[in-house]
Amino acid sequence: MSRDYGISDPTGRLRRVLVRPPDDAFAVADPSVWHYGARPDARRAAAEHRRLVEILMESGAEVVIHDDPLPDLADSVFVFDPVFMTPVGAVLLRMGKSLRRGEEAPLGDRLEQAGVPIVGRLRGPGKVEGGDLLRLDATTVVAGLGFRTDRAGCDELTRILADLGCQLHPFDLPYLGGPSACLHLRSLVSLLAPDLAVAHRALLPVRLWRLLEERYEVVDVPPEELASMGPNVLALAPRRCLVLEGSPRTRDRLRRAGCEVLSYRGDEISHKAEGGPTCLTLPLWREASA
Repeated sequence: MSRDYGISDPTGRLRRVLVRPPDDAFAVADPSVWHYGARPDARRAAAEHRRLVEILMESGAEVVIHDDPLPDLADSVFVFDPVFMTPVGAVLLRMGKSLRRGEEAPLGDRLEQAGVPIVGRLRGPGKVEGGDLLRLDATTVVAGLGFRTDRAGCDELTRILADLGCQLHPFDLPYLGGPSACLHLRSLVSLLAPDLAVAHRALLPVRLWRLLEERYEVVDVPPEELASMGPNVLALAPRRCLVLEGSPRTRDRLRRAGCEVLSYRGDEISHKAEGGPTCLTLPLWREASA
């Protein structure tokens, strides 16, 4: 029987994706508490998110909306972080940013309503955020150890994924902006095709860089475009990708590497709140690349 969930190919055509529109909690978020650049404008944020959804639908993806009330959880718009999708369902994580605790269970409920089974969950004190996890193929996942994801969390996730036939390989992340900033592994690297990645290589762990270099042609993001989330790129299909407006040199390099590059305006939902297209979307189903 065919099913409409499961991720084994990280860059296969995106067929189904979950998003969460910005709500009242996002609109009234105190920037000093949530580490936002400024308070988002609710009307503009809603319009930006609607356009993001339109792009996903125009690309051929079914969009699942998660709009259950979550008061006081401003970051819940970034649906990628509480969950890790596997080929057979979702693993619920335990996030390192304490302000975000409480997002996991409602998102898990919404996934089950959408027909996506929960195949595991972190139950111990360890922490893992989805933004620190990068699937390379059906059996290989790398993790970034930093302020949002710790060794205990990775150890527990390693055991869960091992039962699903997948290995987890952790790598240390740099200090950079410190505990209050949001530096995920996926702030530094995204996969765009079975043989193509985009990354800010200067901040990657050397062992991880060597692993990527063995597998991919890597489009390098210049230092001045790290803050505009140049490495945060969503694969819609192999060499077809979605970027946040604001990194022109990276976009040019992606095109020279053979990518079709789509973009969205994210002044409110992305630039102010430190989350790009991979953060705002939770792929539920991708086709395997030919």
